[in-house]
Amino acid sequence: MPIVLAVHGGAWNIPDAAVEAHREGVREALRAGWAALSEGGSALDAVEIAVRVLEEDPTFDAGVGSRLNRERKVELDASIMCGRELNAGAVAAVQRVRHPISLARKVMEETHHVMLCGQGASQFADEIGMKRCRTRDLLVGRELERYERVMAGDRRPVQEEFEKPAPMGTVGAIAMDGRGNLAAATSTGGIQDKMPGRVGDTPIPGSGTFADNKLGAASCTGHGEKIMRVVLAKAAVDRLAGDVHPSTAGMGALSTMRRVRGKGGLILLDRYGRVSARFNTPRMARGVADEAKGLRVGVDRGALRR
Repeated sequence: MPIVLAVHGGAWNIPDAAVEAHREGVREALRAGWAALSEGGSALDAVEIAVRVLEEDPTFDAGVGSRLNRERKVELDASIMCGRELNAGAVAAVQRVRHPISLARKVMEETHHVMLCGQGASQFADEIGMKRCRTRDLLVGRELERYERVMAGDRRPVQEEFEKPAPMGTVGAIAMDGRGNLAAATSTGGIQDKMPGRVGDTPIPGSGTFADNKLGAASCTGHGEKIMRVVLAKAAVDRLAGDVHPSTAGMGALSTMRRVRGKGGLILLDRYGRVSARFNTPRMARGVADEAKGLRVGVDRGALRR
């Protein structure tokens, strides 16, 4: 079986000055995940590793660099899914966790639940001995500045989030390993000016993340409220039936966002190792690694480059 890894760093209007940081962030995540995958690691390991790298990069809206909610707190969402048995784990609105994707995997592997949220997720992190962090360890200056603007009455950062240049970037990864197993993972700090306890598509299997060995795997990014309403990740994977190419399936699934006037994108991988990225925003940070072409990344529309 071919081995393949794809990652994304969010679909939005990435400003020119931030393009290179997005390229390099995606590239580093690919390198880390690919190293594990090419050495015989599982697809599940590869997507977790890749997303952890992106959670450490303040360029993106996940882990370090995440949005502040209305109460000046950082609440994080993440999910991971294994396509072999459709196992999934997720955390929502969890605080003071540097790598929510790893906590989501622990939910999948060490509990009989799929999702833990809020205080329950935080308590579980403590029970398993996961190292906690401070809110300020996750906070970067641009997000504090945007928070203060919104609290002062400036609605532009909220209204222009997916159209005008504004820091944004849910992260995700999908992979196929040498045994033909598929996996997907997604992590986010959420949207601008979110209410405390708000949960988007990211931690919901089928909406932000989905993997099924019989068809494919997907990770989504964009306006979570809209993505949830069309169940975008599963809609994309289901469209792979009949050996439809991921490019066609991804575009078809993304077209359903028109009904809800949604903005976003997704990466999509089928059971043959074919991969595609589709988005209806001006730009999307993404990359692919495989044995035939190596590592390639891109932000604008068009072919990926080494």
